[in-house]
Order: sequence, then C-alpha cells, then structure tokens
Amino acid sequence: MSSTVYFADMRAGVRENLFDKIGRLMREAGIESRLAQGDLVAVKVHFGEKGNHTFVRPVFVRRVVEEIKRCAARPFLTDSSTLYPGERKEAVSALSCAVENGFAYAVVGAPLIMCDGLRGHTARDVRINGEILEKVGIGEEILEADALVAVSHFKCHELTGFGGALKNLGMGCSSRSGKLQQHSTVAPEIAESVCNACGACCKSCAHDAIIVLEGRMSIDAAKCAGCGRCITACHKKAIRINWNESASLVMRKMAEYAKGAVHGKGEKTLFLNFITQVSPACDCYGHADAPIVNDIGIVASVDPVAADQASADLVNQARGNENTALATGHEPGGDKFRGVHPEIDWEVQLEHAEKIGVGSRKYTLVKI
Repeated sequence: MSSTVYFADMRAGVRENLFDKIGRLMREAGIESRLAQGDLVAVKVHFGEKGNHTFVRPVFVRRVVEEIKRCAARPFLTDSSTLYPGERKEAVSALSCAVENGFAYAVVGAPLIMCDGLRGHTARDVRINGEILEKVGIGEEILEADALVAVSHFKCHELTGFGGALKNLGMGCSSRSGKLQQHSTVAPEIAESVCNACGACCKSCAHDAIIVLEGRMSIDAAKCAGCGRCITACHKKAIRINWNESASLVMRKMAEYAKGAVHGKGEKTLFLNFITQVSPACDCYGHADAPIVNDIGIVASVDPVAADQASADLVNQARGNENTALATGHEPGGDKFRGVHPEIDWEVQLEHAEKIGVGSRKYTLVKI
C-alpha cells in the first residue's frame, strides 16, 4: 500500500516565506485531523550537541509548535539522554545544552521535557513481539503523550547510513538501557587508565554487577542487566560501551524500537524530515562537516518509513557537492550514503521497518 509524502522545496518569496511553507506543509499532511483540543503533543526533536550546528533550527521548530497550537493542542519539545558519556548524558546537562543551542521557551514557544527522566531510566516496556525483540524500553513521556510529532534532521550516519524519522523514533525515544540493547550485546567495560576506583558506579548498580577487585572496579557481565546507570554515575567517564553490534542488526533493532515509540498513538502522529545541511555524520558529534548536497527541502507524512524513503530518494537524486566527505556517487542518481559510508547497507532499516508494519516504502510524492 502506497503512502503520501508531501514535499516543500526551499524556494520562498514575498508571498510565502519558508515558515509559512512549513505550516502549509503540515496542514496538507493532515495535522488538523490528527490532533484534538487539549492533546498533549510530544514534539520529538534532537537538541543538538555543543559545537554542532546542523540540527533543525529552533525557529523552524517554533513554526511546528505554532501549527500544533492552532489545533488547540498543547505541545512540548522532548529528547532523550545519550548512551555515551557526554554533554547530554542526563537531563540537567541535556536541557542546558538545548537552551544554549537555541531551544529556549522564548524561541520555540513550548516547554522542554526529557522523555526519559533525570538520568535516562524513566521508561516503560512496550511489548511489540518483533522478529528480534519481544519488548522495547520507551521513554515514559513519549508513551504518556496523546500525540507525537517527530521533527527530524535528515543526514548521513556512520552506523545506519542515514538518520531520519526512524532513527529519531527508535534511538531518540528509547531509554538508556534501550539504546544499549540496540548498540551492544555485552556489558560495558571500565577503562582502568581512567578509573580512580571511587565506587560511584558500584553504588549506582542495582544488580551488584560492579565490584572492587584488587583496588580496581570490575563489571561482572553475568550479573549486568545492561541498564546503563553506571555510565552516568561515573564522573571520570571511565565506563565505556562495547559497540560490538553489527550495523544491520542495529538497524533492525532500531526499527523495532520505532514501532514501540508509536505504540498506542493510532492516527495521532506526524513525521517531518528537514533535508537541509545534509551532513556526513550524526548530530551527536560536537562538530558538523560540510553538507554533501545542497539543501533540498522538507517532507511530511503520517508514515515514517515513506518519509525516510522519499528523503533518501531526494538526496540521491541531487548532485553531490565536491570537496566534501562524499567520495563517490556525485552524479544525480548516485548512492550518496554509500558514497560517504560504503560499508553500510542503509536500506536495511527501511526494509525491516516495512516488514514489521511500521510503514510502507511505496509512496506518492506531492509537491506543495
């Protein structure tokens, strides 16, 4: 079954600026019929890492917020803590980073709420009966919200080929333990060269998996539940993730988590991809390299798979930029994602998401 994807290019003029175009795009995609008065609407965004500048601009997000308010609904912006120890590993740091990146109430017109609580553990299991996972851990505020609007920056990604709506849902809405489950099959490790054996990680572990052995901290993999609490407890950043999962399996798990993120929402979802500043890597880095194609536009759909497929096709149809991380596929029709990350079969996430019923790769593109 084919889904409809609405597309707005970057052209603007005195009659309609780009902000008005975003509003019209959302209305064409059916936002008014998907929200009811008083609905609490989770607007899932990426708050951006310090030093990065390619995340969706807060002024654009404000226009999304305004359209939701026109429906008499009540939006809030939300994101989740990171798995790795960094600037956004818990809510205080993450929200401070968000405000510094421009996502303040005065700019976006909506409050900021972390969907997974103070330390990334406020979540609930959602039973999806997937091919790989029976249940997934989703941030509680995503599940508590009446509706979900995912605003995603579409770009390349070093592990999944590209990151769009599916990644914003699957990785972005999961708990810390959920992110760990997607990325790894083994317990974290302690870097002895960094660890000072302070015992903070041991106190944080609810499973008695961390012990002091000959003056050094050690993780018992047999007892480790993979919750990730020790990562945020360690102020020395000595606890490291074993990034041992294959890219294809990560993508399949991510698609199953995306299914969990929209659980119970029915027709109260909408997905917007901003195909702008298409960078070679994730927005979680503290920098952003030159875009591999020129800005293309924005797509909106009620189907996240169709939105991502259309976005990928639009990027591949564009001419690639020289003197960027794009090594091959510069010609229109060339595979831009393999041109940056040749070892990644990026279509796996789309294939699996379609297979488990998240959406359809078949779409009709309607330009507004």
